[in-house]
Formats: sequence, C-alpha cells, structure tokens
Amino acid sequence: MAAVSLRNSGSLLSLFSKSFFRPELNALCSYHKKVVDHYENPRNVGSLDKNEKNVGTGLVGAPACGDVMKLQIQVDENGKIVDAKFKTFGCGSAIASSSLATEWVKGKSVDEALKIKNTDIAKELCLPPVKLHCS
Repeated sequence: MAAVSLRNSGSLLSLFSKSFFRPELNALCSYHKKVVDHYENPRNVGSLDKNEKNVGTGLVGAPACGDVMKLQIQVDENGKIVDAKFKTFGCGSAIASSSLATEWVKGKSVDEALKIKNTDIAKELCLPPVKLHCS
C-alpha cells in the first residue's frame, strides 16, 4: 500500500510540475517590471504633518481584497501640489499604484491631479484587469 501511495505521489508531483512550472505559465503570472520597481523601490513613503493647513489627507480601502491606502498632499499658495506621501497596506499592485500616484500628482494643480484615474495608473503599470481595483 505504501508503494502505491508513493507511486501515485510521484505521478502527481510530475503532473504538478509539468503543469505549473512551465516557463510560459510563469511569464503569464508575473508582474510587469514597472510594478516590481515601484514595489521594491517605492517613492514617497511616509506621512506629512496632518496639522498643517496646506496638507490634505485621504484614506481609501478596497473591500474586495483588504487593501488600504493613505495619501497625503501638500499644496502651495498657488494650488500646486509640492509634496505627496503615502502609506499602503496591501498587495504589490496596490503599493506600486500608490507610489506611482504620488509621483504623478507632484507639480500638478489639485484640479489636474483629480483628473488622474485609476485606469490611467493601471495602464501605466500594465496591471491585468483582475488587479484594477488595486489602482
């Protein structure tokens, strides 16, 4: 009986490795290099002083997966965003999206920044449709 189990286990392992460890499947399941870059080297992580009059704070969460992002911007007297910081609890796509968003809003007016859509971020990072909510 033990020999049969081992034989079956070997067959299952062989089937598993042939099915799931093929290079063409791994390529389909990997993140784009832009996501990896922003995840491994996130830009603008941290917090701004929420008590400053020119600092705004937003908090958003995605109930579908539990991602939570805090985004803060600092605006100058002309309405330009001079600094942005984020803290994100979530997957690599959420962290990369937050990092990219802070880069994109800096130097823009608040009105210009409001025109940035999550679909723009997802497109730039080459996120698959299933990860759109992360952006």
